[in-house]
Amino acid sequence: MKPVVVIVGRPNVGKSTLFNRITRSRNAIVDDTPGVTRDRIYGPAEWDRKSFLVVDTGGFISGDPDLFAPHIRSQVEQAVAEADAVVMLLDGKYGLSPYDGDLIKFLRKSGKAVFYAVNKIDGPELEGALDEFYALGLDNLYPLSAEHGYGFSELMDALGRWLPAVDESDDSILTKVAVVGRPNVGKSSLINRLAGQERVLVSDLAGTTRDAVDIILEHGNRNYLLVDTAGIRRKSRVHRKLEKFSIIKALKSLERCDVALIMLDAVQGITEQDLKIAGYVYQRGCSCIFLGNKWDQVKKEDINVTKFTQLVYQNAKFMRFAPVLTISALTGLRVKRIFDLIDQVWQQYTARINTGQVNRIIERALRQTEPPLHKGRRLKFNYTTQVAAKPPTFVCFVNHPEAVHFSYQRYLLNQIREATGLDKTPLRLIFRAKTGRRSYSSGRRKKLSKRRRRQLGK
Repeated sequence: MKPVVVIVGRPNVGKSTLFNRITRSRNAIVDDTPGVTRDRIYGPAEWDRKSFLVVDTGGFISGDPDLFAPHIRSQVEQAVAEADAVVMLLDGKYGLSPYDGDLIKFLRKSGKAVFYAVNKIDGPELEGALDEFYALGLDNLYPLSAEHGYGFSELMDALGRWLPAVDESDDSILTKVAVVGRPNVGKSSLINRLAGQERVLVSDLAGTTRDAVDIILEHGNRNYLLVDTAGIRRKSRVHRKLEKFSIIKALKSLERCDVALIMLDAVQGITEQDLKIAGYVYQRGCSCIFLGNKWDQVKKEDINVTKFTQLVYQNAKFMRFAPVLTISALTGLRVKRIFDLIDQVWQQYTARINTGQVNRIIERALRQTEPPLHKGRRLKFNYTTQVAAKPPTFVCFVNHPEAVHFSYQRYLLNQIREATGLDKTPLRLIFRAKTGRRSYSSGRRKKLSKRRRRQLGK
């Protein structure tokens, strides 16, 4: 298990900026608005050939009347409890705050190794700002500019000397699962139910989740990376810059996931925005599961599971391969089935079919229904092979690829699905013209050979 380094501090001291610099990423949203980060955000990092995990946390304030303050404080406390080392960030621009003293007292009681860094020190001429922080009884302070990099190496060298080396040979493969949907459909509630703890903030207020929050958990003999994302609302309703960043992060999470759980509000039914989100998932080639949440609130005389499933497929015709499951994240109804369904979808999403089997399927399909004519001649299919997984992607070599009608493409895909049992994953079928070296007739080869012999004889 990799060591865990947690970054803590009061709001707006630059924790997310430091997190992004250490992880060499832009995974944490950075904004001048205090309280942007609310949940724990994990990221891998490496320094001096030592690997570790970095955790970004929300701003620690005691006695804050803000609605989310108790949850943020609880998240910080949980992160410190799991940490091997803590980096406490202080604000060198605005100086000491009473909240800094409260946090230092808490960290001293925790017994963890703490590295105190004073941020927003952009050069040696500003290091005089450190003097007032020594009044807190701190022995060693690291001047730092998380934004510009001043003092960063000194802090990381000290941290690197303390971190133990770990053997990464036992790192297991993670099934990456992103939970996406409209605001307030129950994404965070589902994450907490699956994780078995209050892992992310849950509120009736839309837009509670801002970052894409990664949670690693084990179920059975497999490891999963669950990504809780911000609600994706219609563009016309998005005005704040911070919300735009949150939606961009949610959509980017689809690019690194294997399975997308599209959360639907079963009470409201499938909406136009749900279909747009499903379209985003389809375009990125993710496997997918539709989850009809809040099923405990549905009036059974109005709709049942079969009718709800038919309604989803009737509206999302391009996603008929995606399983539909009705659940309640609040009561736990059928939530345990989700992991089994994820495993089934993931197995198909990563499947590989040998070339011989694929060609037999295509040949049988061609005999059953002949390909259409192109300029009075029948299309000639040479051979087909699988070139990638995630999702399974096949290339079919044909003499006129541009002439293959989309209806015949769909027919061939359906034949592959039926023959291989890949009914829960997207499939891609690409048509290409067969290319190769120019072939010469035997007479032409003889002429070239004689000419070459004459050249050599001169």
